Amino acid sequence: MPASAACTSRRYNSDFMPIDLALLARYDTPTICNTIELFEVRPRNEGYMDRRIRACFPEMPPMVGYAATATMRCAVPRREGDVYGSLDEQVARFAELPGRPVVVFQDLDDPVVAATFGEVMCTTYQAFGAAGLVTSGAARDLDQVRRIGFPAFSNGSICSHGYSHIVDLHRAVRVGGITIHPGDLLHGDANGVTTIPLEIAADVAAAAAEFAAAESSVFDYLKSGKPIVGGFREARQEMMSKIAELGKRVRGQGLRP
Repeated sequence: MPASAACTSRRYNSDFMPIDLALLARYDTPTICNTIELFEVRPRNEGYMDRRIRACFPEMPPMVGYAATATMRCAVPRREGDVYGSLDEQVARFAELPGRPVVVFQDLDDPVVAATFGEVMCTTYQAFGAAGLVTSGAARDLDQVRRIGFPAFSNGSICSHGYSHIVDLHRAVRVGGITIHPGDLLHGDANGVTTIPLEIAADVAAAAAEFAAAESSVFDYLKSGKPIVGGFREARQEMMSKIAELGKRVRGQGLRP
């Protein structure tokens, strides 16, 4: 039998303003996190994955896309069917998402005993349009996956895939200490992975540029020559003033016309 098609009820991006994923990908994940804070829609210590989830390829540019969630087991054989049989259904269901998918696996084994993904799976996901992969489990075939330029995040590496098989598709999963629903918007780079609330995602894409420009007040001063404390204080106050003003605008009417 194929993996379960159970899907957590979730509003996808069609309920919100169009989101420019390419614009979000111009900024590193810490800048995206800083920008999200301005909207005050969630506590500052929520919404991002913990240090168990690390970039397999820190040199790669930011990954942005919508969560295509799944659960995986590697410790025991699948009861029946082809180990890769559910892969067909998984990539077919990418079409249910509002944009480029990011495959998100919760490894159900405790402790993790084998790799969630390798070259075959990542090449398949990439061919079907996925922007990357995140797993609470382990990785393998790292040299091969790096060569195809596919961003991946895991909690480590293990050389064997064991009895790896997909258990469920498009259900809520727990990865890196947070719950990810199918269709959640993810942003990840060398620093880690965060979710972007869909209701503010379009404004985050626009506000990130202004946030980065505000920070340049300090960077430009520090790079302009020999700094002094008074000048640094003024540059920092200018930065904080710009960020505060930006925060007021995004919490008010937003940045869209």
